[in-house]
Amino acid sequence: MPTANLLDHPAWKAENLGQPLPDSTHAVSFALPRWCDVVGYEEKIPSVTSRITTGYPRFVIHPLVMEMGKQLANGKPWCLPFPSPRASNQAAEFVRRACSQPAEVVARGDWQGVQTNEEGFAALRAFWQHTGLIVSSREAEARLAGRAAESEAEATRKSLRQQLAGFYGCAEHDVFLAPTGMAAQWAALQVLMQRAPGLPTAQFGFPYVDTFKLQQKLGNGGRLLHDLEHIETELKAEASKQAFAGAFCEIPGNPLLGSTNLRRVVPILRQMRVPLVVDDVVATPFNIDLSGYADLIVTSLTKFIVGNCEAMGGALICNPRSPHYPELHALARAQHEDLLWGGDALVLDREARDFPRRMALHNQNGLILAERLRAHPAVERAWYPKWEFTEAYEAVRRPTGGYGALITFLPRDAERRSPAVFDRLEISKGPSLGTVFTIACPFTLLAHYTELEWAEACGVSRHLIRISVGLEDPDLLWSRIEPALGSA
Repeated sequence: MPTANLLDHPAWKAENLGQPLPDSTHAVSFALPRWCDVVGYEEKIPSVTSRITTGYPRFVIHPLVMEMGKQLANGKPWCLPFPSPRASNQAAEFVRRACSQPAEVVARGDWQGVQTNEEGFAALRAFWQHTGLIVSSREAEARLAGRAAESEAEATRKSLRQQLAGFYGCAEHDVFLAPTGMAAQWAALQVLMQRAPGLPTAQFGFPYVDTFKLQQKLGNGGRLLHDLEHIETELKAEASKQAFAGAFCEIPGNPLLGSTNLRRVVPILRQMRVPLVVDDVVATPFNIDLSGYADLIVTSLTKFIVGNCEAMGGALICNPRSPHYPELHALARAQHEDLLWGGDALVLDREARDFPRRMALHNQNGLILAERLRAHPAVERAWYPKWEFTEAYEAVRRPTGGYGALITFLPRDAERRSPAVFDRLEISKGPSLGTVFTIACPFTLLAHYTELEWAEACGVSRHLIRISVGLEDPDLLWSRIEPALGSA
């Protein structure tokens, strides 16, 4: 289904399992319409996985990318392409260090990748997933067809950087593009590790899964300070034991939409000379202004900024108002490679032009749906930035900004009722967020299936349902959601 069709005909039925969302070679989501489908996907049950041909590219390797790997390895298995020789070398080194398996950098013309064995391939995929240093389906399609990078690729990337600089109130040279949002996180982590070798990093608030895995597996260790109520006390206690290379947080967090109070935390970090990296993907620069607090900003262009669910991309922004700016910018510039494929940059640049208009509508629809869910008698609790750690969010909200389009809710008697509610939602269901069409998922199952007890110990229930509200008429959307709450 093209993106426009998903607005009118969402993929929510059992027969939609595995369909790319939208119906495109380069779709970055896929349909998981029932609770049992999500469990089957996580447990790799063949009746589910056999229906999935493409998916979120960091988790499901695209068939075109696998074909590139096969050709790089002369038909042998266990090979993945990477977007540069440096990325290939980093991946090979990670495999050898993580599991003591052989990993060889292989090349064919200007293609490069890493060849390993079956055991090493699990670690290779982990590097691909956590760092986001991927070859996109568009790049694989072009290379397999013998096409070089587009001649206008640099001009397109420049145009995209200029648009992002306008959104963030910085100069074009402060914007460093990346193939994914996680690659931007990886770039930020490398900057911190070069600035303060050997030191761990801190994570404020319940983390997006790969942000913390990146710190744990490819950094020098991550310290999770998840209690936003007492974050200052936790930070001071940890700081008395050890120094940090930097700190990471999300404004707001995913999935519980709470925010670290930067007004209180940043003065402590500045006194410690610890840079702060903020992920703004849920709120977007349309709604929040981090220039008074963040030293580095990381974002996923895959979500709201592109909106159509058909291109991956990310960006690292060096905040020119940061006291660490000269040092951080120099380190970011020295390590940067332009790895965002020109074909993906073209889609991102084109769709970003409409981002402000779309985001205003996302805000309106998100607030309407959040208020209705919050008031519904079948809902135990609804999380939305307007009500979660309000003081912290309001400290960075722009005067014209809103609260975004991401809502998480917990049905009453959730252990029994969440699967039934989810299954009956007449909206598209699958991974990702920020799409112009509404999309839902049982987030904790999808992101933390192997660590559900740990997530629940952090206050994140396995029975949560997360909705990214699209641009459909809100009354129409409610007519697709409300019956599921009552009928369960």
